[in-house]
Amino acid sequence: MIKLLHSLKTGFSFGLTSATITTLGLMVGLHSGTHSKLAVIGGILIIAVADAISDALGIHISEESENKHTAKEIWASTIATFITKFIFALTFVIPVVLLEFSTAMVVSVIWGLTMLGVFSFQIAREQKAKPWGVISEHLLIALIVVFITHYLGDWISKIFG
Repeated sequence: MIKLLHSLKTGFSFGLTSATITTLGLMVGLHSGTHSKLAVIGGILIIAVADAISDALGIHISEESENKHTAKEIWASTIATFITKFIFALTFVIPVVLLEFSTAMVVSVIWGLTMLGVFSFQIAREQKAKPWGVISEHLLIALIVVFITHYLGDWISKIFG
């Protein structure tokens, strides 16, 4: 039972982190490159499906390659990864649909960083580590992705737009 819970935690933690960073990167890059609400919504929906399946398969194969998990544990990680990634990625559609586009982008970045920060705090507590060190490390990586994808979107727009 403990190993099964570990498998679910693995899937959840990977899915939440991947959903947040991948979806934010895609949204920011598409926004700065196209300024199209349709492109951003389409991108989020595609990430929610295609990347969730891809990440779930990645976790599945990674867990299999360790050769120390039961089939039930492997499938628990796989399904938890897919469901978590799918649901958390879809949460980013809400502000884009409900708010003015530039406001929605700011709200989405705040939402993503908040989710990642809260989860990082929980990880730090479980590890009995200093929360700000863990939170800072994870948020810094997410912010680097946001900045790089913003400028990449700008560059793509200038080159191909």
